[in-house]
Amino acid sequence: MDSFTLRLYSAMEQREFAGVTSFVGEDLSGSFGILAGHQRCMTSLVFGLARFRCGGDDWQYLALPGGLLYFLDNHLQIYSRSYLVASDYERISALLRQQLLAEEQSLHEMKESLRRMEESILRRLWEVGRRKAQE
Repeated sequence: MDSFTLRLYSAMEQREFAGVTSFVGEDLSGSFGILAGHQRCMTSLVFGLARFRCGGDDWQYLALPGGLLYFLDNHLQIYSRSYLVASDYERISALLRQQLLAEEQSLHEMKESLRRMEESILRRLWEVGRRKAQE
């Protein structure tokens, strides 16, 4: 059975899996699969789960907050801020949900902070304009 190498890169770690026979991921156009000998390709992966199989082993699940996929000469490279790899679908799904909720909370807090800054700037501009008008 033909195979390829999968290399995962993040800011904190790098892993390699040899003998990968199948990869299934998702980009904005939908789900897609890669087998050994696939033509050169590059795409942006969306937030979610991908999966890959080495030989006849069970599927390994890859949780990503998005990333860049590049395949060339039977080498699949994925670059992402972070990733999680596990063979237990339920476990990795729960971890992915936790990560999504944490990112949503962080985004909400950032938006709220920006809103408060905008209000503060507008208030100061209004006060400066009022002072100039009184002079």
